[in-house]
Amino acid sequence: MIIDAHTHVHRVPGSFWDSPPERLLALMEEAGVEKSVIMSYGGAPAEVSIDYIDECVRKYPGKFIGYANINLAEEKDPCGLLRHAIEDLGFKGLKLHPVAYHMLPAHESSLELLKEAGRLGVPALFHCGDEEYTMPLQIAEAAALAPGTTFILGHMGGYFHCADALKAAEHHANIMLETSAMPYPSVIREAVKLLGAARVIFASDGPGCPPHLDAEKVRCAGLSSAEEACLFHGNIERLHGA
Repeated sequence: MIIDAHTHVHRVPGSFWDSPPERLLALMEEAGVEKSVIMSYGGAPAEVSIDYIDECVRKYPGKFIGYANINLAEEKDPCGLLRHAIEDLGFKGLKLHPVAYHMLPAHESSLELLKEAGRLGVPALFHCGDEEYTMPLQIAEAAALAPGTTFILGHMGGYFHCADALKAAEHHANIMLETSAMPYPSVIREAVKLLGAARVIFASDGPGCPPHLDAEKVRCAGLSSAEEACLFHGNIERLHGA
């Protein structure tokens, strides 16, 4: 079984980034993905995007798992919004994309929301790449200050900060790494060797990145079948309490 731990559905009419759920479902079928974690793109008003994610989850039962993408610059009560998403709508995680709101992960407002995620028992998935506000060691500062929260470094440092992502996860037990939009099978292999397969998660960042290509990247990493099973579904199921 394959669960894709980072994908997007979002209304952007007339754009390449327009991502209705049907677009993602076709890519999931091509890649043999059974379920996908879905969220909006960064910068969208959270209340609107959360309603759309909930609509998609309900429209296609068993196919999608909702995460709440919260823009800290736009929301007056981000903790209350997260509680609503988790407790009332059944979402399973928090998504943060700090580029959208120009706030360091360890900022006081960010930490308050991250600690709330920990209290709710859900992971916080960060866009973690090569841009300011999203680099691995910046997120690691927040992980040190919110030890009760599980952090997922989406893209595990992107193209140029993979080594820092490995370093951050090595030093902070509450950090997990996620494979999407990071092009190196060798880094996946290194992450599993350094951290163990239980702390690395498969994802694609679809539909922008085709899930079948990202799945093949994991298969090219030279892992055992048991390790692949952890990445492809076991670890994210555990985080979601499945």
